Amino acid sequence: MPRVLVIQNTRRSGPRRLGDWLRADGLELDVRLPFDGTPLPDRLDHDALVVLGGGFMPDDDERAPWLGSARSLISQALDDERPVLGICLGGQLLAHVGGGKVQADAGMPEHGSTSIQLRDETRDDPLLCDLPSEVTALEHHVDAVIDLPPNASWLASSEKCPHQAFRLGSCAWGLQFHPEAPATAILNWDADKLRRHGHDRELLYEQALTDEPTAERHWRAMAAAFARTVRERHRSRSCAAWRPPPVGEGRLSS
Repeated sequence: MPRVLVIQNTRRSGPRRLGDWLRADGLELDVRLPFDGTPLPDRLDHDALVVLGGGFMPDDDERAPWLGSARSLISQALDDERPVLGICLGGQLLAHVGGGKVQADAGMPEHGSTSIQLRDETRDDPLLCDLPSEVTALEHHVDAVIDLPPNASWLASSEKCPHQAFRLGSCAWGLQFHPEAPATAILNWDADKLRRHGHDRELLYEQALTDEPTAERHWRAMAAAFARTVRERHRSRSCAAWRPPPVGEGRLSS
């Protein structure tokens, strides 16, 4: 079974329904909680990497000392062409490692169910090619990727945040939004902070509930596409690792 390393950066930012979907699609998840003091591995021996969100900048090593290890694992995954899915902070880490630029308090904050426009580049993208041109997902951020890495494929944008999704290489994706988060996640957000940004938490929750049935269907399809990519890469590596014995060896005696 293909194994996926999942880096959870805060107590509340677990894989949620994304974890359920990936397990249902035949992947084994190794969820690490480095904020609890559990070290991340030095080497990426897994078939894929998922990096979740958290309220840090990609180089905020003083507050989150494990981020250096997370950046190293992302770099290894890129070098080995192992699938990567970075969500919010995870996507910003991917951009940072790839040579892009992430800025704190960039542009206008986004909170709640948000309309996201998919660009023409998604037509050939393994992760997003089956989605419609406009989708909704939960947003909860004030930091953003302001410059994509060189040679990144720009996949999606929103009214307030241009870089909602991108791909590096053939199988590493960064997302600013939260496909893993259901509408109920909003109920755990700080209501006072939301008000300072001009939002009412209850109204955000009601809108997310309205959008959720369609949004959940779209992100379930995306999760299935990611799992399919992981399985295909896993099979390719397994076949490459096996070599037939030289002629005359490995046969039963008559």
